[in-house]
Amino acid sequence: MVRSLWTGAAGMIGQQTNIDTISNNLANVNTFGYKQVRNEFEDLLYQTLKIAGTPATEETVTPVGIQMGHGVKTAATQRMFTQGSPQQTDGVSDICIDGEGFFRIQMYDGTYGYTRDGSFKIDENGRLVTSNGYWVLPDIVMPENFLPETPVITKTGKVSVKVPMNGKIEEVEVGQIELYRFPNPVGLTAVGENLFKVSQASGEAIAGLPGYEGMGRTLHKFLEMSNVSIVKEMVNLIVAQRAYEFNSRAIQTSDNMLATATGLKR
Repeated sequence: MVRSLWTGAAGMIGQQTNIDTISNNLANVNTFGYKQVRNEFEDLLYQTLKIAGTPATEETVTPVGIQMGHGVKTAATQRMFTQGSPQQTDGVSDICIDGEGFFRIQMYDGTYGYTRDGSFKIDENGRLVTSNGYWVLPDIVMPENFLPETPVITKTGKVSVKVPMNGKIEEVEVGQIELYRFPNPVGLTAVGENLFKVSQASGEAIAGLPGYEGMGRTLHKFLEMSNVSIVKEMVNLIVAQRAYEFNSRAIQTSDNMLATATGLKR
């Protein structure tokens, strides 16, 4: 009887984790470049009361055994790196990756982060940076007198601007965007601020140019929206809530059965 109490408790804890994950997905439904996370569960240890194949008679054995489970636990939270919908923004420094790849970002401590969020800005020095001021690598720096509304980024990542020169408006190439992919992107470690860091599970970053060698294209004046489906997440939320209730009912039923056993002696 006590086993069912703890099994129901394990189920409630697992569904609470599931609801926490779903809530985070829904909270980031409008976060640029956000990737949906799903919970994956596995059953716990089993207590074997009778081993399958135990002799039943001199000539026969039992075809099945008796095993009692002890509930469930969260095995992993896997991030789904499917493509989000491109949304046109007309921002001169907005870039969307259409396909595989990440932008490389230099953190304040000198380490590298990787992101799908291309809502970049141009700082006071003309450098391309993230919303938090991190540098986009390789460095892309605009000339001092460039025309602010003229940056052009091709599908292969070449960045050019228009600059007044000798009484004329000249187009000048100022940099090349690079993308990075990983052998196992789901192994990346999320660190917040729409950034990921390399882990031992992800493998090392593989550099490439947009549109070449399996890398995605860069779409200028577009941003990649979150790949979270609100409808699916709401259905998952309902399922998780009901599963939580079913497990709580199992605990209540076990408690009622214990109360009945206790009331046998009066």
